[in-house]
Amino acid sequence: MSRPAAPHPDPVRRRLLQGAAGLGLASLAPASLFATERSGLKPPSVVTQPPRQWGPDAPPSFIPDPDVIALDPSFKNLAYFSGELRRVWTGHGWVEGPAWNSEGRFLLFSNTMDSRQYRYLWETGEVTVFRPEAYHPNGNTYDFEGRQITCEHQFRRVIRWEHDGSATVLADHWGRDTPFNSPNDVVVHRDGSIWFTDPAYGDTLAEGHVDEPGGAANPQGLLHWRLGDETTGAMGGRRRQPDHTFRIDPSGRVDAVLDQSLVADPNGICFSPDYRTLYVVSTPAAVGQQGPGGDQAIHAFDLDGSRISRPRIFTDMKFQGVQMNPDGIRADVYGNLWCGASGPLGLCGVFVFNPAGKLIGRIRLPQGCSNLTFGGPQRDHLFMCAAQSLYVLQLETQGAGPA
Repeated sequence: MSRPAAPHPDPVRRRLLQGAAGLGLASLAPASLFATERSGLKPPSVVTQPPRQWGPDAPPSFIPDPDVIALDPSFKNLAYFSGELRRVWTGHGWVEGPAWNSEGRFLLFSNTMDSRQYRYLWETGEVTVFRPEAYHPNGNTYDFEGRQITCEHQFRRVIRWEHDGSATVLADHWGRDTPFNSPNDVVVHRDGSIWFTDPAYGDTLAEGHVDEPGGAANPQGLLHWRLGDETTGAMGGRRRQPDHTFRIDPSGRVDAVLDQSLVADPNGICFSPDYRTLYVVSTPAAVGQQGPGGDQAIHAFDLDGSRISRPRIFTDMKFQGVQMNPDGIRADVYGNLWCGASGPLGLCGVFVFNPAGKLIGRIRLPQGCSNLTFGGPQRDHLFMCAAQSLYVLQLETQGAGPA
């Protein structure tokens, strides 16, 4: 299932760059971040026919990559001229929750459908199974002590893996024993708190388990909710609850910090580099959910400790007249927001916004991007989970936060 890929440009690609001047391409290359068509060439991309090829046997890519698109001059300072968009692994299911392990020099990511976690090894490009049974995991992160934190759909909880290999349940209910739906994405704050979203996308047969009969995800009771896994119902929620965004205090207390009136169907979540702004993505209604669902916008809030104020729309995620569906988000050290998005071919991929909410660049992918993170020893590589595949692009910026 792995697709080995060296983390740095191969010799063939370097020879192509060295020979670019003789072909009259060197002077055109930087401008291709804006428009490659001025050269009269149409390099292969995700929207060409036939489309670009991927994998270790693919021919060298055109440089600069035609699928890395600058919409504002400021994006040139973030996009590495020689950065090649690469697909480093493809499998099946739905991959999610990438998080970089700095000590181990590997990328952890989840497959919510096959209930596994994988790791991409930096030195070799090999992808191996990290946990063969991970209870339909979704979002992952590492705290400031290097411990892995994971959202589990199967048990509808958030856990932390300790350095000795044991697992600590950080949250499986809130309030007066109110269970969660399917914790989705998770980030850590420098004050030691842990923030996560809890939509209902994992309350399904494919990504966890449906509700017991009569629940919103199984209203008629026709779905056999306990088939296939003896642990279903043994722990975790049985019925869908209203969606919230939660904060786990360092003391262990769990508080709902945002409800449906502020962010409906919350999904991706991250902080600005100074931890003074909270970003939360709103996404469409889950299966069986009544009403229109979220507004598919990215919401921003001022943050002072655990106090949230000044709710506002950071971006409505409309592009070229199309409502895109945002998902995972991460900030770089300059405060730019990198957002995975689904939508039509040619539009889906990654959208990059400056701190003021202006769209400055895009990365086109052949599938919608579910989540992303910065990794590599210098944290200057963007890893993107898209459908069943993992993509990577080297940049001229670094990720903010521990993972």
